[in-house]
Amino acid sequence: MSVSRRKFVKATVVAGAGAMVVPGISMAANKEKLVPSLKGKKVLYVYGGWKGHEPKESIDIFVPWMRSEGAEVTVSDTLDSYLDEELMNSLDLIVQIWTMGEISKEQEKALLAAVKRGVGLAGWHGGIGDSFRNNVAYQFMVGGQWVAHPGGVIDYSVKITNKSDSVTKGLKDFDMHSEQYYMHLDPNVKVLATTEFSAEHAEWIDGCIMPVVWKKYYGEGRVFYSSLGHVMKDYDVPEALEIQKRGIRWASESKYHPKESWVSPAY
Repeated sequence: MSVSRRKFVKATVVAGAGAMVVPGISMAANKEKLVPSLKGKKVLYVYGGWKGHEPKESIDIFVPWMRSEGAEVTVSDTLDSYLDEELMNSLDLIVQIWTMGEISKEQEKALLAAVKRGVGLAGWHGGIGDSFRNNVAYQFMVGGQWVAHPGGVIDYSVKITNKSDSVTKGLKDFDMHSEQYYMHLDPNVKVLATTEFSAEHAEWIDGCIMPVVWKKYYGEGRVFYSSLGHVMKDYDVPEALEIQKRGIRWASESKYHPKESWVSPAY
């Protein structure tokens, strides 16, 4: 690998220099070097599974944006992409939106091996948080599994709990009208944002604080997850979209940065 390829590539977000100023994000944060760039990164975008989460429609939001940042993106509608050894060995990042469905032992093994050796994984909602319900090794990699969304599509709030991490720095708390995901999760994740459940739809979870956005590692690979994004209209909320974009950038850098460390995750 060349020295230039190993250099940290930072995206400087400067108001007035062609950057979008997102509501809820401070000017100070916009002036800082927040997260790495996708420039030169090789990305596999895999979509499919349950159509209710709009996997095909998601392409129009995320693929043009990644390409505009300089990423080389391969778009695939088959999990057999994970069996393409040459492709998998070339990647920096996998973005997957594949709710439910089934993955073969061979496909799962290839995916887990790629992330374990340093390919990043990023996704949202059911796209990686409710994929392959019978595959616990896959769930171990992601760090959580959807189990309920009490009340269906409802109004709820998201609280930014980590204000120093590059994915959430400068963002303010915000409201959503969508599915509020209740999840079983790995305690060894770095939680960046949470939501609080009420007793309205399930009285026994009243006051429960649930992670919404997290980061973790699986082997050498960075894994990023947000439970937002039930349908693509959710990304009309600027903070939800900004979090997902920053998380995608962060996950793409597994091979180029030392591991972040958190010994006692808390939220």
